[in-house]
Amino acid sequence: MNFTHASVMLNESLEFLNVLGSNGTYVDATLGLAGHSSRMLELLGPNARVLGIECDERNLNEASARLAGDRRFKPVHGNFRDMDVLLKRERIEAIDGVLFDLGVSSAHFDDASRGFSFSKEAPLDMRLDASSGITASDVVNKYRKEELERVIREYGEEHKAGKIADCIIRSRPVKTTVELAEIIKRAKYKPGHEKTHPATQVFQAVRIEVNDEINALRQGLDRSLKLLKSGGRIAVISFHSLEDRVVKQLFAREASDCVCENKRMPCNCGHRASLKLLTKKPAVPAQEEMEANPRSRSARLRAAEKI
Repeated sequence: MNFTHASVMLNESLEFLNVLGSNGTYVDATLGLAGHSSRMLELLGPNARVLGIECDERNLNEASARLAGDRRFKPVHGNFRDMDVLLKRERIEAIDGVLFDLGVSSAHFDDASRGFSFSKEAPLDMRLDASSGITASDVVNKYRKEELERVIREYGEEHKAGKIADCIIRSRPVKTTVELAEIIKRAKYKPGHEKTHPATQVFQAVRIEVNDEINALRQGLDRSLKLLKSGGRIAVISFHSLEDRVVKQLFAREASDCVCENKRMPCNCGHRASLKLLTKKPAVPAQEEMEANPRSRSARLRAAEKI
């Protein structure tokens, strides 16, 4: 199957990375279909190097085919949470920049068989790496009530988590995406009160749990900062508040000389700032991009430079 994906905030993210004419080493931590990497390679110098990390083998294969003629590009199958190990295998000890374009690509939503969309009939899967890990069916049909409620409340920020978890458990076994969406709709539905589909937050929560996305993000950010050279830059595009909060908090911590909890007492933490913030507030897509690509509307871009 052939898929298209409009890379969000393409020019803005690469401007923050300062790639124009550079012959440095860069990491596209979320390669996808290579939209950002393709543009990055157009801007970089002839001796630059780009490592593209992608956990979805189908996307990796398509991206590899698109950039097969560029010797500066190296595709790598893996998760960005293991960036240090993946780069070590390529004999890369330090990098000049790293880009994270988080979340699920249009290709995942458009392929009904992957189970990411509540509007298309499919088995409950939702794995970004289809070769490993638990599936959405495992979460929906095997988790205890307390576990399922936690996932829905924590990762979906859903205030009706308890009621929805109860309805799901009473309806087991739940076999398809559309079936799950209907169960959620019955649990939540209030005529005229829904601005988005009632299943949106729950599907997000289950997907995050399946792929351990929040923990992977924390680990990936931490390891990428350790790999950055002095003067190297990091840019992160997030698509929901949970992701953005993780990025914001880590950037704020690493841009501060003191992380003591009690600010009234003399500092004894010994922490020293390792980042300079390039975005005090997140950058957002231009109006033209949001109109052309509605999926970009929730995007938030934060960037920083290693001191």
